[in-house]
Amino acid sequence: MSRRCVARALFLSPLAFLLRAADGSEEDHPFTITATVRRVLLDVSVKNRRGSYVTGLVRSDFHVFENGRSQPILHFEAVDTPVTIGLIVDDSGSMREKRQAVIMAGLALARESNPQDEFFVVNFNDSVRPGLPPGTNFSDNLQRLRAALFMGRPEGKTALYDAIGFGLRHLRKGVQPKKALIVVSDGGDNASTASESDVVSFIRASEATIYTVGLFTEEDPDRNPRALQRIARLSGGEYFNPQTASEVLPVFQKIAKDIRNRYTIAYAPDLKLDPVKNRERKIRVTAHAPGQGKLIVRTRTAYTLGPTPAAEGGL
Repeated sequence: MSRRCVARALFLSPLAFLLRAADGSEEDHPFTITATVRRVLLDVSVKNRRGSYVTGLVRSDFHVFENGRSQPILHFEAVDTPVTIGLIVDDSGSMREKRQAVIMAGLALARESNPQDEFFVVNFNDSVRPGLPPGTNFSDNLQRLRAALFMGRPEGKTALYDAIGFGLRHLRKGVQPKKALIVVSDGGDNASTASESDVVSFIRASEATIYTVGLFTEEDPDRNPRALQRIARLSGGEYFNPQTASEVLPVFQKIAKDIRNRYTIAYAPDLKLDPVKNRERKIRVTAHAPGQGKLIVRTRTAYTLGPTPAAEGGL
């Protein structure tokens, strides 16, 4: 068995979320996690008060709480595992002057990644389009990624929420145990069929960590940093707001470092909670280690428990 297959068996067999819509359609319904899910998988970042990443922590340094109740940690990893990464790039008219900086930063991220990472690109304005050629779901080829990022012309409106939904669905095709989206936009949305509340549902039923990069000026009428901040916070990612094009590359370098320095934690959903009355599950993770002082932990904040298969007539 290859190294990639071993990693997938280790992480996904006991930990995978069963994402499905009520009628089986991915396009028209929000994602949910069924009540038969065996594990909740968390991607966790830990920093100290100085903003430096804290490595070397062990399982006993962490505590997981679901709806305020402490839960035992069933699986723990503290290694740099391969990641499936989606670059979700706003290609609307407002991004025209910032596009070159975003492309260069995206290629730099791919160049410095783990050799087993797999990438895809989603371009969006009025509509959402995969950047890679038909039949190619992922690539680590820099020339192919460059062509994907350069595809199309910056024009039209912004279907941000549709693009994030598309990206989350596409991540599920990836073979790597960890999933991440990097969303570059001004945060405005004036063309999606999905709403912001739909995106919240998508995030709560996905294992992905989402990093958002807000590129806008104070004069930009479409800017919506609040939406970008919320998307990042819900998923356990981070929001960035570079003020100039020259700051975009350092932001992507920070994202790359964060991706490489995350812990993997898994626990079982609290079976003592009624799965119908307590579908929305809040998550809190804390970390404490001798000599480390106050530790700042970032991970997803909630997930949605879906109906049981029996309630829907089986899987």
